[in-house]
Amino acid sequence: MIENLIKIGLAILFFLCLLAMPYGFYQIVRFSALVGFAILAYQASEKQNKAEMIIYICLATLFQPIIKISLGREIWNIIDVVVGIGLIASIFLNQKLHRKP
Repeated sequence: MIENLIKIGLAILFFLCLLAMPYGFYQIVRFSALVGFAILAYQASEKQNKAEMIIYICLATLFQPIIKISLGREIWNIIDVVVGIGLIASIFLNQKLHRKP
């Protein structure tokens, strides 16, 4: 349950990044993404899901606010959309995989 809330919250933040926001908002998004993806990576490791854990660690590294990765606004917009859609899709995929007949 908390996993889905984190995914939805991060997806909303990433989609809001497409708008013209103040610079501080993007800093908050980076920090929130680092914390959120770290929590998701930990939960994936608890479930012995190494592939998912590695994906979340890579995303936490990409979005971390300490050493900024300068990719340009257009590329970051693409990344935000792809990651946001991926997070939402993973919620539905996990529900489908864990649905009991």
